[in-house]
Amino acid sequence: MAFQPKSWFYVLLFALTAVMVFLLGLFGASVVERRSEANQLLQPVKTIAEWEPRNEVWGQNYPREYETYKATFDTTFASLHGGSATIDMLERYPQLVVLWAGYSFSRDYKQSRGHYHAVEDIRNTLRTAVEQPGTCWSCKSTDVPRLMSKVGPADFYKAKWEEWGKDIQNNIGCQDCHDPQSMNLRITRPALIEAYQRRGKNIQDATHQEMRSQVCAQCHVEYYFKGKTEKYLTFPWDQGSTAEEIEKYYDQVEHVDWVHQLSRAPMLKAQHPDWELFQLGIHFQRGLACADCHMPYRSEGGVKFTNHKISSPLENVAGSCGVCHRESETALIQNVYERQDKVRQLMGMAEDLLTKAHIETKAALDHAASPEQLVPIQQLIRQAQWRWDFVAASHGGSFHAPLECSRILGHAIEKASEARRLLALLLIRLGAPLPAPMPDLSTKAKAQQYIGLDMARLEREKNLFKKNVLPQWIAAGR
Repeated sequence: MAFQPKSWFYVLLFALTAVMVFLLGLFGASVVERRSEANQLLQPVKTIAEWEPRNEVWGQNYPREYETYKATFDTTFASLHGGSATIDMLERYPQLVVLWAGYSFSRDYKQSRGHYHAVEDIRNTLRTAVEQPGTCWSCKSTDVPRLMSKVGPADFYKAKWEEWGKDIQNNIGCQDCHDPQSMNLRITRPALIEAYQRRGKNIQDATHQEMRSQVCAQCHVEYYFKGKTEKYLTFPWDQGSTAEEIEKYYDQVEHVDWVHQLSRAPMLKAQHPDWELFQLGIHFQRGLACADCHMPYRSEGGVKFTNHKISSPLENVAGSCGVCHRESETALIQNVYERQDKVRQLMGMAEDLLTKAHIETKAALDHAASPEQLVPIQQLIRQAQWRWDFVAASHGGSFHAPLECSRILGHAIEKASEARRLLALLLIRLGAPLPAPMPDLSTKAKAQQYIGLDMARLEREKNLFKKNVLPQWIAAGR
């Protein structure tokens, strides 16, 4: 018997209803699955001790975060001016050897490979072949807060670097930034808390968004070791945190990092004032935190979590820049490089002027210039190199705050030029050749030879450390 037209309507209605029930069933199953995934994050499988330094222990409870953290082991990404790939900065910019003559950075300065390699890199650098205090470990390992809680910050700092070698095994990671019970962000390094207290601020008042930068500010800052024997880690923010305000603080406490080997100028060495410069850039002013760009959120199933592969945003433009900007990845990368290129050009000008100023000051010393004649020149060199280094030592400052970096470098160039003007007058007065003869600084090796570094001997000594001492340190952590 043939179906009547009305019968076809009921068949179609039944089919549509069946499809809708099937799709609703899939949707319901997906919701249940996503809720189950989310609930797993709220149900840690293992209690984490207060100062647990092992990242793999935290990873048992937070596998997504841990897997992305482990990805920082990869150091193949290289951008035009940075990234995580190993770059010998002295080889790329040989004049740096002269700028740091008499300081350990003239021996070895490589671009940081990231958090995962922090312990390995500090063990291997030639800079730690020079006697260093325990303070140098402060930002390199999750073992540091554990040791500070045991012996106190003061005793941790003033111990020799080698004394903590067997105790520090774990790379920068979970415990540096998180409370093990609540997983809230927290500050584990006292220097940041103390710096805020001296300015009448309580870091506990910070919002969650502010903490997503403050945990980075524990380490990515300018600092110095206060006291001849105490070597107490101190952030010089008492006058403020701009280049000039920090310089004013250092002048008031008469701080000198080292006396330059050639010019005999009392020098300052900037560390990595990333936080200070970031605050002066447009992204900070728009309310972004470090984690927004360097640790952007990811989604996996029904779970949204923070990507713990802390890296350059240029390695993940879509996940970082692309969250806010609608331009193409190519255009965004080009925007970054344009800013970095311009700042790098100014840095090169400052480096060239400062290198010549140091060498010309040595020429004046060789021709019996008096201390009184050199004091104003040496002071200008100190001021100029501090400003150059404040930009050069920052990780990404040329993008975080390109206008501020350009302003600072402009002042560095001005002061270095004035130092050279005074030097020209002095060299004429002393009867010295003008212009002063300049050495061949075309390679790292030639620059190091010029300042008298016996690199073969230094390498041999470091290799003996790696052969005789380092295996004991590594074995102690197993």
